Parts: sequence; structure tokens; C-alpha cells
Amino acid sequence: MRIQEAYPAPRRSLVASAAVEDSLLRDTATVVPEGGLEVKLAIGRPLRVKLGLDPTAPEVTLGWAVVLRKLRQFQDAGHQAVLIVGDFTTRVGDPSGRSEARPRLTKEQIDAFAQSVLRQFGKVVDMDRVELRRNSEWLEGLDMEAVLRLAATTTVARMLERDDFAKRHAEQRPISLLEFMYPLLQGYDSVAVEADIELGGTDQLFNLLMGRELQREFGQDPQIALTMPLLEGLDGVQKMSQSLGNYIGVEDPPDEMFGKVMSIPDGLMVRYLRLCTDVAAAEIAEIEQGLAAGELHPNDVKRRLAREIVDLYHGLGAGEAAEEGFVRVHRQHQVPQDVPLVVLSERAIRDGLVWLPRLLVETGLSTSNAEARRAVQQGGVRLDGEPLKDPDAELEAAALSGKVLQVGRRRFAQIRLP
Repeated sequence: MRIQEAYPAPRRSLVASAAVEDSLLRDTATVVPEGGLEVKLAIGRPLRVKLGLDPTAPEVTLGWAVVLRKLRQFQDAGHQAVLIVGDFTTRVGDPSGRSEARPRLTKEQIDAFAQSVLRQFGKVVDMDRVELRRNSEWLEGLDMEAVLRLAATTTVARMLERDDFAKRHAEQRPISLLEFMYPLLQGYDSVAVEADIELGGTDQLFNLLMGRELQREFGQDPQIALTMPLLEGLDGVQKMSQSLGNYIGVEDPPDEMFGKVMSIPDGLMVRYLRLCTDVAAAEIAEIEQGLAAGELHPNDVKRRLAREIVDLYHGLGAGEAAEEGFVRVHRQHQVPQDVPLVVLSERAIRDGLVWLPRLLVETGLSTSNAEARRAVQQGGVRLDGEPLKDPDAELEAAALSGKVLQVGRRRFAQIRLP
């Protein structure tokens, strides 16, 4: 997809423009073509910076916020954010990074998810300065001739350059023509809004480059494809994902958010500082050096990271308050920092309540209701350090999220609602 193409560097008229460009390029993974952002910035007008979202889940995670924070940087530099709700493309299903086709959602599900995530986007992006579009505006009206024109712009060989498609093809796993259409439809979004820049995660690079190809086909100056790194989730291995349950949501309560950050592997702390906070790059470099030299304790750095993230989404001071609660529960009651997160099943909750023995079984801290009742009767069960004495207690589900359930001295689980 012409990844090697590059623009000649233009002459600069303002020293300040170099500082702006450096800020916008901070922590990016890929910019295609190389030097392209410099050329676009030299145009001298606000650039149209596109970000598309397919509302396939109801929450916004810190992983999603990585690219949203970059969009906010472009806003603060005076450029126009163009946010596209993929209400049409979501019906097709983005195949990026998938080993099989995505399940298709109903229009009602898509609309509900869209309302939820757009509200949460306001925690990161200035929604008052966003040009908000739905791609059904232009995709629903395409006739067969227009669809055939899109299909004629690429080849099957080009589509099989995608790693996920190539792997499935090699394994003789099915790839539908509908999935082949997705990159074309996303690319056509760039034509419809005349994007100068498109943002996305590294798993979106193929789709962003397809937008460049289609803009050429339609006589437009191709957009810059700018990708951000994918953020690993709480397991430290896989991409942060709601479907995997390894995520931190931007609307998680402060205590829960703090506790989740404290559970990430130490090796991810610097990466989270870079991608999820406003800590200056120079200070992050000093922290990284201090950790490598053994001059900084990982626990102190992780608590700083957790405070920074909680403050971002809940206001200045919220991180310190959450830290106090964390210390109170985990240090005073000797709770380990790597407490496993357990998502309750919906069937465990009835009328907003959870029966305590069922809770213990759901979290894996007891093997049966009878064993759970005995543990409570023997005084071995605590919730956030407070003993639970009634074996038939019914606990309010909403109040359990983020709390630590303990049985005996060594078994713990942090509760997460479905």
C-alpha cells in the first residue's frame, strides 16, 4: 500500500511549527507517508482530522482513549476534528485483527452503543468542537454503479496483503466478500468528508491506507495515515478489549480505576505513562531511567501512574483519594496487589442483589454454596476488609463493583460487574 512513499521536506517559516509537529507526532506508531504531516501543516489552514468509530460495545476504554487523546491534541492545535460514527459500517463488521467474521449487530444495538460511547468521548475530546457525522449519510445511498466503482479500485491480491486476511486464507478459513468491502467503505468515508489526516490504531493501518487510495481515485489529495500503538490490557499480553474483560473504562469509579491500574504488570508502567497520561516526555524518560537503575521502586511509580489516570477522568485530587482507599484496603488488610479480577455473570444478579454464597462461588473462592456458607459462619469472609457474618446476606450488586472479596488469609478476588 505504498508505505515507503515520502514527501520532500518543505521550508519552514516559523520555528513554532516544528514544536507543534513534534507534539503531534509524540508517541505515534506510524505516519504514512513519511514527512506527510509536515507538508499538511504547511498548508496553513485548519486540517480536517478524521477518526471513525464503530460502536460495537458500550464502554470507552483507556485503549480507545489513546487515539482520542491524539485527536484532542489536534483540536488544541487548532485543527478540525471530524468524528464519524460508523452506524453503516458496523453492520458490515470490521475484520481487523479477527480470525473470523464479526457477528452482525442490529440497528437498535448500534444506536444504543453509539449514544453511550459518544457521551464518554466527552471525557477526552472537546465535543463542542467536533464535526459529528454518521456514515449512513453517504453509504446508504450508494447505488450498484457506485459500489462497483469502489470494488474496481482494488484487487483480491491487495486485500490479501492484510495480515488477518492472509492468515485466514492460508488456513483455508472463510473470508466473505462482505468483509472485503469493509476497508473500501471506511476508505470512502475519507472521500466523503475530505479528510486531510485519519487517525487509528496500528490494526487500522490497512484501512487508513485504503482511504488514501480512494481519495486518489476521486481526485482528492490523499490523507495522512497516522496510527497510535495498541494498549495492552490488564493481562499484559492481549490488546485491551471489552470482550476479553481486561480493560479499564474511562467511567470506572475512581477506586476501581486505581485498583485496576495497580494490577497491571510492572513492565507496562512506562508505556501507560506515555499513552495514558499528560506527564511530560522528559519526566517519563527520567522515571524509566530510575526504574532501570533501581533508584525508583516500581510500586511508587505505579501509584503515581494510577493517581495521574484517575485525576484525568475524575478531576484533580480524585487520584489521591482513591490511593488512600487502596492503601487502607490492601495494606492494612495485607491484600496482594495482583488480585485477580472476576466479572460476575448476569445470572448471579437477581433484582439488583447477589446472594453471598453465590457470590463466593462465582468468584471462585468457594466450590459450592454449602462451603461458602461454612466459610461465612466461621468468620473467614471479608469484603474490602470488613467481615461478613450473615451466610444468607443479599448484597447490592451495584455497590460490589471494584471491591475485594477475601476468604481466609490468601484467597482474594476483585469484583467486576457484567
